[in-house]
Order: sequence, then structure tokens, then C-alpha cells
Amino acid sequence: MSDPTQPLSDDEVRAAGLDDWRKLWSVLHARFRTGDFATGLALVDRIGAAAEEAGHHPDIVLKYPLVEVRLSSHDVQGITSRDIDLARQISAFAQEAGVAADPASLTFVEVGLDAVDSERVRPFWAAMLGSAEKQGEVIDPDGIAPNIWFQTPDGPTPEGELEQRWHFDIWVPHDQVQARIDAAVPAGGTLVSDAGAPSFWVLADADGNRSCLCTTNGRD
Repeated sequence: MSDPTQPLSDDEVRAAGLDDWRKLWSVLHARFRTGDFATGLALVDRIGAAAEEAGHHPDIVLKYPLVEVRLSSHDVQGITSRDIDLARQISAFAQEAGVAADPASLTFVEVGLDAVDSERVRPFWAAMLGSAEKQGEVIDPDGIAPNIWFQTPDGPTPEGELEQRWHFDIWVPHDQVQARIDAAVPAGGTLVSDAGAPSFWVLADADGNRSCLCTTNGRD
């Protein structure tokens, strides 16, 4: 991990032993349960100082009971040793503050739209969200609005099924997929397919609306 300009594989990220962190999509995520605003603000101050010193800046969300941090190297569109080093520092700050990480609660959501001609509809959704078109998707440069990606539908909706055009891709930690499935099925869901595992599982609600639980496994 000595070259800070080279993106790391999923296996290399896991080998770093970052117990507080999980890779969702192409980003390292951590959520720290601070319990109160002042503790969270103090943690953010320490993260900010370390980020300035390193010249490498994470995305941070500060809320009353938690701080969420996202790390990636935008210049290589992936995770590098710079992210690993800063993640270790941040975990150390949290430990010193007596703040626990909550990796099981981490989620990152993308939105998919079935579109026969994505070129025709994509500019509309970019304009609606104030986002930009990039590599066939709609991406918010600030990373706040959800990404939208487009796929060609397999064919007409089978008779007796509800038409569905939108669905969620819900990225979760690789070690939390089964827990999410075990919660969703008793809540009225159905496991439609695990053929894409360990990259994704297709689930449906009681009305047949499908979405996917996604991990970074099997994607390198």
C-alpha cells in the first residue's frame, strides 16, 4: 500500500483491518455513534485538522447522535493508501473520545430506472436533480443527490404483475447482507434471486416491487 496514487482492490482494503469501516460502492464508509452534538463536533474538528495536514479531505455528515465519514481518492476514482491512513487516524480519534463505530447501520443507495432509450430521458433527470450526466449515468458532483443509472427492460411486464420502472440498489456491508435479508423477508418481502451473489441479491416487497442488496464482493 506504499503508492498513494494506485487504487486498492476490495481484498486489499479488507486486509487493512479497518474494523470500523466498510467499502460501499467505491467509497470507505464509517458511522460513529457520538450520542450528542458536542462530542460529534469535537470529533469533526479533529478529523478536519488531520485532513488539512494530510491534504486529503473526507466527506463528513454531522448529526445530533452520529458522525458519518466517507473516504475516497477522487483523482483515481477509488480507495488508496491515503484513505487507509486517514481512516486509521479517524478511528483512533473516535476511540480516544469513547465513541463506538456502527458498521451494521451503513447504507448507500443508488436509483435505477428502466428506460428503452436512456439518451432521451437522462437529460431530464439530470436537470430535475441539478446533477450532471457522466458516463451514461446522472451523478451529483457534490455527492449529495442520489446517483441514477439506467437499464434496458427485459421485455413487457408479465401478465398479473405490476409494472415497475424504478428500483433501488442498496449497498450494504458485505457482512450485513444476510441480516438485511433476514429482516426484509419477515417484513413481507421475498428473496427473488441470489444468482448474482455475492455481488447482489434481488428482493421484492409484498406488491412485487424489486430492489437489490449490493456489496463490493466479486466485482474486482
